[in-house]
Amino acid sequence: MTTRAGRAPERDQAARRRTARTALVAVAAVVALTLSGCVTWFLPAKTVTTSTPAPDAVSAELQPYYSQVLHWTDCSGGKQCATAKAPLDWDHPGKGDVELALIRQQAKGTKQGSLLTNPGGPGASGFDFVKDSVDFVADRTLQEHFDIVGFDPRGVGRSTAVKCYDAEQMDQYLYGITPGERGSDQWIAENTTIAKDFGEACKKNTGAPLPKVDTVSAARDLDLLRATLGDTKLNYLGYSYGTYLGAVYAGLYPGKTGRLVLDGALDPAATNFDVTEVQAKGFESALRAYLTDCLTRKDCPFSGTVDEAMGTVGQLLAAVEKSPIRNSDGRELGANTLVTAIITPLYDATAWSYLDKLFESVMKGSASVAFSLADTYNNRQADGTYSDNSTEAFVAINCLDYTYDADPALMRQQAAELAKAAPVIGPYMAYGDIGCANWPYKATGQRGPISADGSAPILVVGTTNDPATPYVWAKNLASELQNGHLLTYKGEGHTAYNKSNSCVNDTVDEYLVKGTVPAEGKTC
Repeated sequence: MTTRAGRAPERDQAARRRTARTALVAVAAVVALTLSGCVTWFLPAKTVTTSTPAPDAVSAELQPYYSQVLHWTDCSGGKQCATAKAPLDWDHPGKGDVELALIRQQAKGTKQGSLLTNPGGPGASGFDFVKDSVDFVADRTLQEHFDIVGFDPRGVGRSTAVKCYDAEQMDQYLYGITPGERGSDQWIAENTTIAKDFGEACKKNTGAPLPKVDTVSAARDLDLLRATLGDTKLNYLGYSYGTYLGAVYAGLYPGKTGRLVLDGALDPAATNFDVTEVQAKGFESALRAYLTDCLTRKDCPFSGTVDEAMGTVGQLLAAVEKSPIRNSDGRELGANTLVTAIITPLYDATAWSYLDKLFESVMKGSASVAFSLADTYNNRQADGTYSDNSTEAFVAINCLDYTYDADPALMRQQAAELAKAAPVIGPYMAYGDIGCANWPYKATGQRGPISADGSAPILVVGTTNDPATPYVWAKNLASELQNGHLLTYKGEGHTAYNKSNSCVNDTVDEYLVKGTVPAEGKTC
């Protein structure tokens, strides 16, 4: 699940594409202002405001954290930034701190509280999500009624972060070609060495925080942030992995739940292999949906039936597995990178046109489009640097949240099951246990249903053909929660709120603003 041998691509690329679009608009605006010759010689001083923490009955050891005053300074186009401190080890608060970076856009109308949000991952930056893409985080209705608050969880981005490799090392880790036949003893041994080297680098370069970036710790941080923001109850909008963070919070603090929306749900009861198998099926289904659409168009790079086109994709993957295509920068396009390139546009049906370009170029022996898409997924910049630590955080958090078994016999058995469940994508999502089975710290997560007995109503949103967090997980989570309510969006793509239709948006808004729970079985 977490190595290039078969890393399940569950990070939220929808959020990243939203951020990229907004960033382009921002760059254009800056250029326009520069060319206009408008110069401000005297910049106003930054204003500082504070948040009054909500009173909370916590232990004496935790009281200094819960009672801390956040100091907000102006930053990023009218938004405000602050830093909170949380215990490094929640079970032993005296062992040091971690820092949590926050950003907020204050309510444009009558404020009824804060709305904390997480874009997914694990490893995606909630800070950047709000800084660059607040209109994609929440619509105008929510922006009127709530302070929209983004934060980087522990291990991520601007908060106390996981650090493992420099850019050159990360290139080799993500894009390198492992010698030997996939699944052979030699291939497994090579990937085991790669995993151990990566883990040791993370341990050396991150230090004490590395074994403490698990989701349970992040959920406890979330409660701390709720209190320091001055809210007695948590209002929360979580996407993708952010749904798991929200569900864990509800399980720990059911009495402190306000209004929680979990969009693109993970099933807390799913094992590591369950996640990989269901995601393989999800991406396979989304690929078939793309090909079904593609074959209706004259410019489609495929011909014949959908099954024949799926077979062609399988042949392309087998071909680059055997003979990688060298890119102009020297990197070689193997099957793992091509799978990453394929799944990136599958997160959003509006991006399917990129798949036309991808397949056409690979069929002609070019790797350029494939690397462009894979680089987008991995947040690799044109100059070869990486814009964030999302890959490192993704691995570190998942290695603590799930349990792993790298027994070769078991992995080969599971590889056969994946190939049967998803014949095109599945074979390249196998053997992922190698990475975390060799992690320098033992997993601490406990997988199982979360009921959150006594919580307020929790709204779970599921998309029927979501490739990354398939609909069955939303159904499972809604049924596992004692007070869970399912909203179904019939459509394609990863997550639904603020990117599907007005039915979904209005239902979520009514719930978050007024507390209105949709009728059972509501479908948009």
